Amino acid sequence: MGYNRSLKFGTALTVLIVLVAIYYRNSENVLQKRLQALVYGLEKLENKHVITSRPKVAIGYGVCTDVYVNAKELLNYSENVGRPQHFDEINTELELLKSFAYYFRHGAAAERYMANRTLFDQLVAKARSFSSSYSTIGGNAAIMALRFAKEGCDVTLAAKLTRSLHQMMPQVINIVGGEAKRDDIHLVIEYKHGDVWGPYSSARANRYIVHNDANNPRINSFEALDQLLSTYEPNLLVVSGLQMMDNYPFPSGERQNLLLKIKKQMMDRSTSTKIHFEMASFAEDKLLFELCDSVIPFADSLGMNEQEIANLHNAMYYGNISLVANSTPRIATVLDQMRTLFKLIRIRSKTIENSRELTRIHVHTLAYQAIFTMKGSIWKNTMAAAAKASLTAHRHVCATSHVDIRKAALILDDSFSTSIVQGTRIALDIDKPVSCWDEVLKVVNEDIPVQVCVAPVLICTVAAQTAGGGDNISSAGLVLQI
Repeated sequence: MGYNRSLKFGTALTVLIVLVAIYYRNSENVLQKRLQALVYGLEKLENKHVITSRPKVAIGYGVCTDVYVNAKELLNYSENVGRPQHFDEINTELELLKSFAYYFRHGAAAERYMANRTLFDQLVAKARSFSSSYSTIGGNAAIMALRFAKEGCDVTLAAKLTRSLHQMMPQVINIVGGEAKRDDIHLVIEYKHGDVWGPYSSARANRYIVHNDANNPRINSFEALDQLLSTYEPNLLVVSGLQMMDNYPFPSGERQNLLLKIKKQMMDRSTSTKIHFEMASFAEDKLLFELCDSVIPFADSLGMNEQEIANLHNAMYYGNISLVANSTPRIATVLDQMRTLFKLIRIRSKTIENSRELTRIHVHTLAYQAIFTMKGSIWKNTMAAAAKASLTAHRHVCATSHVDIRKAALILDDSFSTSIVQGTRIALDIDKPVSCWDEVLKVVNEDIPVQVCVAPVLICTVAAQTAGGGDNISSAGLVLQI
């Protein structure tokens, strides 16, 4: 009798295991089909608008060699690290470890100047000693130039670089700026989602960058680009890489003079040339406030990630900066920040002579893309641009030309609110994945009609690279809009 009871129990357990396996297999199939439908919907939008001409794009400033290394290989945690801490610049190895811990625990990207060249060179040499490390062309302007060229644009890059690095750049990109004796190097310390370092676990895949640049902070390629622009009229001028000025030891007044030159360069462009400013990680509040006066009012378009919009929003709205923000903010939160920035920047621009009126904002986050464009402006194909930016995010991080749903995940909810205060609920439609709607933003006594588009991102679950993601995403979004 006991034997029969055991047999029945064993049979029941086997049946239960089989049923559970079937359930999970069916659930997995449903999920795979859902992701495949999402990819198809995004690619359909992306392919609907192809480039038929070669838009002319000029990009400043700078280039570097990116040296990639895994954080757990390069940085050893010990009890001596102590409390995580922010530093405006890095001078010692302990400061590096404390600063890395500060950002790693939040999964937040950061970029810091290391004044100690000896320590920096030692770190680079140590990083290169690991077989898993590798080097690529880097720098915001250069990465954006590579993406624009890949998408079929006629590209001019302002950068000062060595002959060997110049030979690595595609010949289709016109480079102005002259030759450098030593290339600037950025040490890209990467980590994956869930990585553990000491008592900390990363909330998402990201990177911490340190540099000891000599050329990029001083934008040594400025004069060459300015001379070219006197006879060359691009469809788009991109200003980027200005975070290299952050906490750099300039002689008194030199940085202000450089920013005034950039301001004049932007002001001198005709209205047929649209200007985009790509934000980055800024830790020095004085520099960010200077950019709010000298650069941002003269741009038609802004690009940034979830950390950078929180930083700029705080700077313009509260008068302070936020070093770390939520790495996975709600869509409603980001859209409200975009609305506030759009209004504040346009209001401020009205008081600044020869300023431009902001007509576009693109925010790229881990989970979604959000683009604001003023209706009736030169920016077109906003829905397709959001789709292309979304696909580019996955392709870049996974280092692939196509989306592999086996390496993809969707962390966006099935619906989202358009605002924290009295927002409308919008459901995610897998077959029509990019949600777009019209709004009217009141700026003083003026009603500004805008189109808002939000696209989900299929997160790459096997991250091959994180640095340069924002530059690729912003460029891909702009390509279909200029």
